[in-house]
Amino acid sequence: MASSLRPLSMALLVLLSLRIPPSLSEFTAVVPDLPAPAGPPRTDPDEQRAVYEVMAATGNGWAASIPDVCREGWHGIECAPDGAGVRHVVSLSFGALSDDTGFPNCDRRSSFLSPALARLPRLRSVFFYRCFNGNPQQIPAFLGGLGPALRTLVLRENGLVGAVPAELGNLTSLRVLDLHGNHLSSWIPPSLASLTRLQLLDMGENSLRGVVPRLRSPLLKVLDLSGNQLGGPIPPTIGDCGLLIKLDLSRNRLGGRIPESLGSLRELILLDLSSNRLTGPLPGSLRSLTSLRSLILSGNHMGPAAIPGEALAGMKDLNTLALSGMGLQGPIPESIGQIAGLRVLHLDGNNLEGTIPGSFRDLGELSELKLDNNRLEGPLPFDRKMLWRMGRKLSVSNNSGLCYDAVATEGFQPGVAPCAAGTTRTRAPVAAAAAGKAASRGGAGERMVKHPAMSDGQGAHPYSSGASAAAHGCGTGLLHLLLPAMGVLLPALPLLRSPWL
Repeated sequence: MASSLRPLSMALLVLLSLRIPPSLSEFTAVVPDLPAPAGPPRTDPDEQRAVYEVMAATGNGWAASIPDVCREGWHGIECAPDGAGVRHVVSLSFGALSDDTGFPNCDRRSSFLSPALARLPRLRSVFFYRCFNGNPQQIPAFLGGLGPALRTLVLRENGLVGAVPAELGNLTSLRVLDLHGNHLSSWIPPSLASLTRLQLLDMGENSLRGVVPRLRSPLLKVLDLSGNQLGGPIPPTIGDCGLLIKLDLSRNRLGGRIPESLGSLRELILLDLSSNRLTGPLPGSLRSLTSLRSLILSGNHMGPAAIPGEALAGMKDLNTLALSGMGLQGPIPESIGQIAGLRVLHLDGNNLEGTIPGSFRDLGELSELKLDNNRLEGPLPFDRKMLWRMGRKLSVSNNSGLCYDAVATEGFQPGVAPCAAGTTRTRAPVAAAAAGKAASRGGAGERMVKHPAMSDGQGAHPYSSGASAAAHGCGTGLLHLLLPAMGVLLPALPLLRSPWL
């Protein structure tokens, strides 16, 4: 999957397409800086001293020379006046997101979370990004006492260790809790169920154990617990979070069936349950997910079962369907070829039989197709234009009965043998002699179309929302952090890390 940053205009277009209500804009993680107030400085003196201590704890002792932290109005600090004209600190942000972002840098070797944060009672947003990686530390329990005004707590990719403190459950006004990409262990504290106003909970890419918590957050829009060691079943109560647009529980150890209650998530855009231990059959209620754009279930052995063609027929907006390595059998449903906007289709590593549906030739947006390691037969139903568009992202090898029309494809070699005379009309299996000839070429054609799609180990895979960023250091995942600084809604941003949206 691509990992380079897309143009900002494209990212904004994606956000506009999510149809997020404008009323959520007060819950941004970082908003544009307020202009420096006119008149004499009136910053609360106790809060100013607290800011000096917080800055010193991050290696920014130079801030002590600033006579008034609110009046100076530098990036990373925001203030708001009370009725008496006294200004109070409402937002602190640290960490170099990019060369164009002016948040104060952190000295990663010595930085720590200062207890002085607790002396800022009007704080609405606390944001630390890659600040403590060289000085591993636990999340301090005093953060749970930051006050009723706190809306956003982001401690992303900071190398934090240990348990998630139960005291975070005291932050009952919290809308955004982002602890993604640390080294947190132990279990997710049950006290987080008290955060009924949460709109985003991201604890992905840690080492958390235990079970998925039973959340009571009717406003929740993004739930990402991917890349942990969570076990047990998926709690049916997730179906009560009717506003969810992203649910990512991939790369855990979850077992049992997918609960029918997930069919209640009518606003869901991305569902990623891949690389778990879930069993089949797939619930029929999935047909109700009519807003879904990405359905990713690969790496859960649910066979022997057929692909639920009727359920997929209702997903008209689907552009990514990944059902690799699930033990599925039977034919490929014609209904998949009727999903006009489908761009990525992975059905490899199953026991699928029969021919590739003729309706696949109508998938005008299809750019990546993996059908290798099945039992398919007959000719590929693709013309030369479609084959060249997919290129190396077409993988159909290890289907002994598949063949291609050498005349129609005009020299394109998709990794299977050419069809015998008359095969393109009768859809008969390719002749054994032709298959042997292809094998004698040493698999060169197969290597030409080979496309790494999914890790076999415990590491990140391309379906994971954070995989590209983890592999390449920045990538599209960084948009999750860059765009909030421009006033864009944080709850929608994790979706941008999926290249197919």
